[in-house]
Amino acid sequence: MKRLVALLIISQGFIFANISDREIANIFMLGFYGSSDSDTSIKNDICKRGLGGVILFQKSPVAKGIVKNFSNAASLRALTSDLESCGTKPLIAVDQEGGVVQRVKLARKYPKASTVSKMGRKNAYATYYAMSKELSSLGINLNLAPVVDLAINPNNRVIVKWGRSYGRRAAEVITYAGAFIDAMHANGVLTSIKHFPGHGSSLGDTHKGFVDVTNLWKRDELEPYRALKNATDTVMVAHIFNRKLDPNYPASLSRRIVYGKLRSEIGFRGVVITDDLQMGAIAKHYSLANRIALAINAGNDILLFANQVHPKRVIKIERLIGIVRSLLKSGAISETSIKNANARINALKDKL
Repeated sequence: MKRLVALLIISQGFIFANISDREIANIFMLGFYGSSDSDTSIKNDICKRGLGGVILFQKSPVAKGIVKNFSNAASLRALTSDLESCGTKPLIAVDQEGGVVQRVKLARKYPKASTVSKMGRKNAYATYYAMSKELSSLGINLNLAPVVDLAINPNNRVIVKWGRSYGRRAAEVITYAGAFIDAMHANGVLTSIKHFPGHGSSLGDTHKGFVDVTNLWKRDELEPYRALKNATDTVMVAHIFNRKLDPNYPASLSRRIVYGKLRSEIGFRGVVITDDLQMGAIAKHYSLANRIALAINAGNDILLFANQVHPKRVIKIERLIGIVRSLLKSGAISETSIKNANARINALKDKL
């Protein structure tokens, strides 16, 4: 019996050893404070540890007027060039929707979605082509957009209020989001439709706390994902809670929603990204280790930590690797989940 237990322990250790630190690091996308000339740690995370991607912000969220990652086109080009210098193909992402959500405000300002939806598809494509050309020239290869939420709830404070939706009807959202995706691809920029399974019916803001859409959500909100599943490169999952879809977990942490609804029912085969796992909707209710375990088991491929909370509360890749190692050792997550996520992420990077 003792020999059998010993062999089991050795076998389990061997299984865990099959997952490298680089494979673990590859499933994370991190924000950071610093630029190419002020902070080299993020470059080391990419080159030496295998960090899969980064998300960039022009300004600090906690100190008005302070730069977080870049101040002008030259500094952004220098930063992205630096991050790509070791040849590992990191995903370099921004949220560039147009309107209030425009992380790169350098060459021009782009209109919000509700304005674009009145321009006609041809003019919308031209607008987004200019956006993608600018992003590509600056070294950005992934745009975490477009928003495909339906403007169902006129009192919605996070999508509808700011004109981030193309409209109430799925058909118009599909038309203009399709133009956005085509324009991004024309200049080699990958895309992410969001926020699955639909944020347009909500009242609250998941950045701040728990948001329940059970009595407001409509099945029509899934239609853009069905129509665009083969066009987009990734799908971002929201932290909204809908007990009709899962009575226990918010979407981003729900296997019923990510694997059951998005993967199995809708048939999406690409990369799935969580919304920022530091947002109040889940950070106030789940420990860091639980967030990671649930997100992986739900079927997400990339776990996003934008590190927008505070410079002194940045979550580092070393800590995340350690947590995943512990989860593997305890059996809370499987090696297969990490392997499958890496296969999809690497296939995505091969598009670059």
